[in-house]
Amino acid sequence: MSEEIIKVSSICKSYRDNSINLEVLKDINFTVFAGEFLVIHGPSGAGKSTLLHILGGLDNPTSGKVCFQGADIYALDENKRSAFRNQKIGFVFQFFHLLPELNALENVLLPGILKSWWDRKKSLGSALELLERLGLSGRLKHRPSALSGGEQQRVAIARALVNHPRLLLCDEPTGNLDSENGKKILQLLIQLNQSRKITIVIVTHDPDIARGAGRIIRLKDGVILN
Repeated sequence: MSEEIIKVSSICKSYRDNSINLEVLKDINFTVFAGEFLVIHGPSGAGKSTLLHILGGLDNPTSGKVCFQGADIYALDENKRSAFRNQKIGFVFQFFHLLPELNALENVLLPGILKSWWDRKKSLGSALELLERLGLSGRLKHRPSALSGGEQQRVAIARALVNHPRLLLCDEPTGNLDSENGKKILQLLIQLNQSRKITIVIVTHDPDIARGAGRIIRLKDGVILN
């Protein structure tokens, strides 16, 4: 049986809006296995991004547990959870979140900025290798404003991978791209999953991405349908 990377147990998430309690996620349960390419698919407002943020330790659930390789990540204090995210998880977002004052290489190196000198040196080697593999070796010194949308997303993917995470979480990674670049990014993610055996979880409303998945979880109104 495949190794469990994440086990989600009875996750609920709600927000208070004046006197109204808004339930965003309702009793979510599923497991992510090592090497999976999993898509969480559903319409806008289904709770997909909230669920992804909870999986990655970015947003505390109202109740329930998220265990990463058997350890409850919300039992960690904020400093330890931050270190866990930096070491174990890579994030790719729809709007790239690149720092405009840094060039492509500097953006990729950001996750390793607090490491030791030797680890930073290894991160530099990893960053250069990733950017070359992603077809960006000629764009290292370009700032985000000088890159196309597809190039910016590839920089964001390199940044997410530079620390060799076990898990890559992607929030609508093609949603801010044209259809041609969107297809290229999807193919790139599939290749990374197959060649590097990286476990990938994508949340999206795009049926084309869902068709490329190894497994699909369908989410609607904060509830898993299948």
